[in-house]
This record gives sequence, structure tokens and C-alpha cells, in this order.
Amino acid sequence: MKKTSTRLADGRELIYYDLRDDTVRGVVDRRPLDRTVTTSEIRRDVLLGDSVAIASHRQGRTYHPPADECPLCPTRGERLSEIPDSSYDVVVFENRFPSLAGDSGRCEVVCFTSDHDASFADLTEEQARLVLDAWTDRTSELSHLPSVEQVFCFENRGEEIGVTLGHPHGQIYAYPFTTPRTALMLSSLAAHKEATGGENLFDAVLEKELAGERVVLEDEHWAAFVPYAAHWPYEVHLYPKRRVPDLLALDEAARTEFPQVYLELLRRFDRIFDRRDAGKEGARDGAEEGAGEPPTPYIAAWHQAPFGALEEFDGVTRDDFALHLELFTIRRTSGKLKFLAGSESGMSVFINDVPPERAAERLREVASS
Repeated sequence: MKKTSTRLADGRELIYYDLRDDTVRGVVDRRPLDRTVTTSEIRRDVLLGDSVAIASHRQGRTYHPPADECPLCPTRGERLSEIPDSSYDVVVFENRFPSLAGDSGRCEVVCFTSDHDASFADLTEEQARLVLDAWTDRTSELSHLPSVEQVFCFENRGEEIGVTLGHPHGQIYAYPFTTPRTALMLSSLAAHKEATGGENLFDAVLEKELAGERVVLEDEHWAAFVPYAAHWPYEVHLYPKRRVPDLLALDEAARTEFPQVYLELLRRFDRIFDRRDAGKEGARDGAEEGAGEPPTPYIAAWHQAPFGALEEFDGVTRDDFALHLELFTIRRTSGKLKFLAGSESGMSVFINDVPPERAAERLREVASS
């Protein structure tokens, strides 16, 4: 991997990650951009104990541009974009409309490929490994910023999720605090450790799931399963079998195996609602109605240990946390979405229409031949 850092016309950082070591990146951003001005502010909710980012400047962000005006495609001739060069492998740059900025953290965009019509599932294993290396490098770099306590790499795919740019890309949020979701896991981790005399909760969950019926796929270094209490219709958790706190701690064996495992998971998600892969049982779930169904919308989210102090979680260290990826779709069957209604949005109590055991079975049915 070759890494080349440069600056866009408004001062934002842009980094190319190239497969070839002899790639030269010297093209200058020719756009007449003013310096980026943001109004991001973090406000604490004293009742719920969580934080909200107030970012009014995001009202003016790019919204569903036509394909020939996509800001994430490489620059071609006089069609100037966020990426000055005419092609790229993987590129990361500071978001022009960040939710977090300055003392409130940082937001970055990760473009997986210069091919506008592709998706992550279309990448080769070599390309997917390059994305993993980029995620790892950015986690390392962002963790050293004084305002950053937790680094979150993720991908939103599909208009149903709320994606406003169709180009295959993800994002990285560097938070100035430990996120509420992570804090809940750390609290559970601390309570279980105390109650059991030192047992690690993540290890216990993984061991129990691998012995059960909700395993989706398992390889030498990675395991994927639908969790016992899945919140979403089709939700998979992907764990390295050797517990590590973050992407930086993955060994080479796990890094090498990751692309084939992750790409297979994504391709299965794209086949869940395709009638060509639906058996008689799948038809009863509405899968056979899915001919012509658009690609499955999903969110893929990396959970990493915070880099800040963990004193409030008694007895827990960063090494107790288990890196894992959560992959889920809001589609519950062909042509129907799972909306967050009163119970979910108002009280944070999820109601899942698809039994996790059936979801795991379906995801095994659509395995690559």
C-alpha cells in the first residue's frame, strides 16, 4: 500500500491509498473553493446522559446529484470533483459538510473505488484488503488527535438508509466522547466480569453463538452469526476469533482472511431477497417476490474500543473490548422496510419481525456455490 497525503482547494486533507507503490499523485484541486466553515457543536442531554451534534451547515450538503455530477467520482477533464486525480484505488478526505469538526471531532469520507456503478461487494479481495488497511491507518491517525476519544468506521448503502450520494463510499466519525452504544457494552462487560470473577463477556457470547444454530459462516480467523437478540430483520455480527480491541491489533492472518469473509457476507445480503436464490421456505418469507428488487440497503458498522480513559467502567481495560462488525438491513422482506416506530424511536425497545434463527438459515441458504 502506498499512502499519499495532499490538500484540497479549501484546505481539507485528502489521502490516496494505492495498490501500486510506484503510483504518483501530484494533481492539484483546481476548484475555486473558499475555506470550509463549519458550525458543529456538541450538546449534552443531562436526562439521557448522551450527546447530540448540532451541525446546521449540513442543510446545504449535496443531495442526490445526477451521476455525471457525482462529487465522489474522479475528476475528468473540466468536470471537477472532490478527488482531483482522474482515477484512484481508495481515497479518504475530510467531509466538506461534517457532523463533527474541530474540538468536536472529525468526519471523513472513504471512497472504496472510482467506479460509480460498483458496490463494496463488487470489489476484488485485493481491493477490499486495501479498504481494511485504509480503515486501520485512519483509526491510528485519528486516535492521536487530542479531541478524539473513539473512532467509528462505517458504511451506509441505499437510499432507504438515507444515503444521498450513490457512489460506493463509507465514512469515519472521530468522536470527542465514548458513544452511548459503546458505553452500554462497556457497562455490561464490567458487570459480567465482576459477577463471574473475571470472565470476558464478549468471549462468552462468541463461544455460545458458535455452538448454536445462528452461525452464518465460520472460517479459521473470523466468525459471523445472527445474534440471539437481533434488533433488525437481518443482522449479522462478524468477530475475529482472537479477541482484539481495534483494527490496529488484527494480526496478518486475520487481515488476509477478512476480504473473502466480508465480501461473501455482503454478497449474501444482496441475494437475500432475490427469488433466484429462494427455496420453497424462502418463498414463504416473501423472497420469491423479489425479482428485480434493488440491492439490499444496509449499514456496516465497526465497533472499536475507545482510546480515552475507562475509569468509569470498573475493572475494564481496552483489551477487554472485542472488535466486531455489525451488518444489518432495514428491509424485512421483499418490498417492505423495517421502520423505527413508536416503541423503537420513543422508548428504544425494538420489535423484530424475523426470528434470528430464520434469518441465519436464510443467510446460509444464499451462500456462494
